[in-house]
Amino acid sequence: MGSSVGDQGCCDGSTLMSQRQRNLLGWAAVELSTLVACFWAFWGVLENFHEGWYGHALWQNLAMMLHYQLMTIVFVAAALIGIRWPVVGGGVHLAAALLALWFFRAASALLQYPFIIGPLALMGVCYGFGRLQPRRRAAGIVVGLPLLTIFAFGVEPAYRVSQRKDDGDRSARRIAGNGVDLIWAPEGPGWPRDGVTWEEAQRRCRYLAADGMSLSDAPQDVWRLPTVEEAVRSMHRHGQHCGGTWDAARRRASYERRPDKESPLWDVHSLVIYWWTAIEVNEREAFIIVYDGKAWPRPKSLRMSSLVFRAVRDGETGK
Repeated sequence: MGSSVGDQGCCDGSTLMSQRQRNLLGWAAVELSTLVACFWAFWGVLENFHEGWYGHALWQNLAMMLHYQLMTIVFVAAALIGIRWPVVGGGVHLAAALLALWFFRAASALLQYPFIIGPLALMGVCYGFGRLQPRRRAAGIVVGLPLLTIFAFGVEPAYRVSQRKDDGDRSARRIAGNGVDLIWAPEGPGWPRDGVTWEEAQRRCRYLAADGMSLSDAPQDVWRLPTVEEAVRSMHRHGQHCGGTWDAARRRASYERRPDKESPLWDVHSLVIYWWTAIEVNEREAFIIVYDGKAWPRPKSLRMSSLVFRAVRDGETGK
């Protein structure tokens, strides 16, 4: 009889340990879900205010914000399913991992595997075998921390974009001061909305008519791409020069105040946030300038909708 009691106690202990392990496994899944969701919340809110938020209407910008937070929403929703229905949630995560593996089959693995596919597969196993308690607390964590991340890292850029100045003038603009005197091309072929390669940007500048409104049949050689230093020294914010200087040796721009996507150089309501410059890094790369004043090397063959150019000519010829 003593042996029977001992066996029962052993079984109870084994069952209790199994429940504890499954609870820990469930919480491991929640912690991983929260960590990944917070990463995408951080990434999404920064990208939203960096390259997004250019719509004319508030609802357009909010719709874009949801787009940039899509991965956050996916991970949080899947986590909530896993918390409420562990087996179903585990299957959802594994299915999502397989779908992501197929969807990103031709893409770089830099972000896909460590931040999407791998976590989804691991969470699928943890949710499927885990049984966490208390579920309400877990749900609060997996929803609350990503929201807190969005708020914490979104306050400053949200305030900054809300203060952008746009005079609506897309004509040729003269920028003088801080060591430059340039005429920047009006909206049109010299300041397009379609993404072009570096070589195409150079070609269009050569053929751009004097008024900047059309491309000629023969080279005019009136306009050109700005140098990195000219672009840096021309940067404005709130109608004032940003005091930019360019250190060519260190490839770094410095400013007295941070530039932003504002008039007179940038179109607040355009998705364009990069321009080509005339300065080559090597045979394959040239510098681009970002609206916030940074300069980066990029392949000359790069073509994307957010990267165009704005031609310039010397200010004296524009008088």
